[in-house]
Amino acid sequence: MADFGATLKRHRLAAGLSLRALGAATHIDYSYLSQVERGARNASRKLAQVCDDTLGLGGALVQVWQQQVGEADMHRRRFLAMGALAAAPAVAPMVNLEALRHGFSTAAGHTDEWDQIVVDYGYDYYRLPADLLGRQLTADLTVLQHQLAVTNGPERAGLLRAASKLSLVVAFGMVASGQGWAASRWWRSARRLAEESADPDSVVAGWAWDVVNGCYDGRDPDKVVELSDHAMPLISGRASAATCGLLAGRAQALSLAGRHAEAIATVEQLSDLAEQLPTSVINDVGSLWGWPEHRLHHTASWVYTHAGRFVDAERAQTQALALYPQPQARLRAQVQLHKAACLVRDGDIPDGLRLAADLLDGLPAEHRNELLLTVARQVADAVPAGERRRPAYGELTARVGA
Repeated sequence: MADFGATLKRHRLAAGLSLRALGAATHIDYSYLSQVERGARNASRKLAQVCDDTLGLGGALVQVWQQQVGEADMHRRRFLAMGALAAAPAVAPMVNLEALRHGFSTAAGHTDEWDQIVVDYGYDYYRLPADLLGRQLTADLTVLQHQLAVTNGPERAGLLRAASKLSLVVAFGMVASGQGWAASRWWRSARRLAEESADPDSVVAGWAWDVVNGCYDGRDPDKVVELSDHAMPLISGRASAATCGLLAGRAQALSLAGRHAEAIATVEQLSDLAEQLPTSVINDVGSLWGWPEHRLHHTASWVYTHAGRFVDAERAQTQALALYPQPQARLRAQVQLHKAACLVRDGDIPDGLRLAADLLDGLPAEHRNELLLTVARQVADAVPAGERRRPAYGELTARVGA
């Protein structure tokens, strides 16, 4: 926040004036001016204007005063908004509590915590049950919406950036639960919020995750490739988790569209870009927002499996499974389902179907979401039409709803 008192003192000294001299020139008691400079008293608009005119500052001092008053007013409005939300009787208890907590943070001057909240959700997405994650997101987004409504100035961009990232997390959950139609609205909202925040990485992330999830939510692969076409100019050689995510989604969409040579070329481009990532991004293995090495091998496994390059697919699967954290059981199972699809495509249909069924049966129910089932359906789709009378094929399709 701009400090009016310190700015006034700096200009007074630069003009070679003592407090008594400035007081005499402005007809303001010098002891009052001293208190304003020390921050013990608030300045009025009239004092700011008179001192500005006397020191010949052309409105610069008045502008500092306006900025300080505006920021103080914004702080007050945010605090009041959180208090009103916390007291609202029709609001869910979790929202009330979050509003209270944010109100305390605002009162204490800790107003910039949303970046850390976004970081936390990157880990919570993998750690929390879907229902608890959804309730927590609803509470935080409600509070964030109220803060955006009363916030202007530099802080607003940070709030918009946080709203964009949290909107992505909402969309992830909707795709995982089979609500692709609802997720599409949240993808659009995430992109609009990112664009308004003017944060380049958030803009790319909005497009990237929409493309990645387009490979799982039943959209036409050609349409997903077109979506990635629109976003590709945003990469411009920048290595980040978001740009790598965009290339990964594009490679997967190209393979679903049967454009295998382009998909493989995109994996190679992704590999080159991933080598330029900062170590901190590569080592962030437990978060949505990082780009660890196992994601590269997961993408390669998908692309080579669909292209029928089984040796390359097996190499990528081995590398991915060696690197995936054990708690990310669903993602590990997706790679193993790629292995099952390779078996089926390579003619070993019974073992491929058996592996897919065993993987599904061995996972806890919370991991058998729409993302996993989509990959399992790809195993069933790989079975030739003449082989679909096998009991194992019927059992697998019954499990996955193909």
